[in-house]
Amino acid sequence: MMSLICGPQAAPVMDVCLRSEQQPAHLQEGPSPPDSQIEVDEEALHTDGSSGPPGDSNKIEPSLQSLLKFVPANYASYTQEYYLFAGKKIVIQESIESYGAVVWPGVTTVDVFQATALCQYLEEHTEELNLQDAKILEIGAGPGLVSIVASILGAQVTATDMPDVLGNLQYNLLKNTLGRTAHLPEVKELVWGESLEQNFPKSTFYYDYVLASDVVYHHYFLDKLLATMVYLCQPGTVLLWANKFRFSTDYEFLDKFKQVFDTTLLAEFPESSIKLFKGMLKWD
Repeated sequence: MMSLICGPQAAPVMDVCLRSEQQPAHLQEGPSPPDSQIEVDEEALHTDGSSGPPGDSNKIEPSLQSLLKFVPANYASYTQEYYLFAGKKIVIQESIESYGAVVWPGVTTVDVFQATALCQYLEEHTEELNLQDAKILEIGAGPGLVSIVASILGAQVTATDMPDVLGNLQYNLLKNTLGRTAHLPEVKELVWGESLEQNFPKSTFYYDYVLASDVVYHHYFLDKLLATMVYLCQPGTVLLWANKFRFSTDYEFLDKFKQVFDTTLLAEFPESSIKLFKGMLKWD
């Protein structure tokens, strides 16, 4: 087990969060706010589902088309958070009006720590995890930081969340991955426990990793969340889950999680009560 301790003897993960500032913005219909439109450089896209240096074709490929289908919600104001992972500056636009559209809850550095803890683990163990071309799905992607980092590290990522946050999620993914990653991430709607076989049939979808950060807190959908985790994991799938443990219900969920997943504690941050777990579904 690896233990990561935040304090004067170790550089805190939150060093990757460079600065934050309030930036009001009024969104209109379209794939991104009007004052920060993402211009699609077609020559930077490949027809094989990747992005990067231009090749022989400048046709917009399917991954980009799937990213462009969601419209941001009309929130009145946003903040922007700045991060640094894998040598890349990442800008995350967050709505202060929607919990799902922030690096939840996006108010204190301790809580942002959960997503960044998972991001740092991915960056530090990229080769060990064999992330290059790995198929990854993130549950509850929110504003998309974890999915962006996984994409930058070479993975084929599907970022999922509730319908009302997909527009902002799409915006952040495009802003931070277009022309910078081997594979453009996808955005898909995923409501925990609903229409799983219809939207993610096991015969079609297989994931090497399922990622989740701060999906367990004081809400009424924990059983559906666990059922969704179980459904998405097939033989060989690794689930990486980072969470702050605040309430008794968090520990109750962990107990249920351990009943269906072989569970390993990968990292622990005692000062912030955050733990990072690896889970592999039990099949016996």
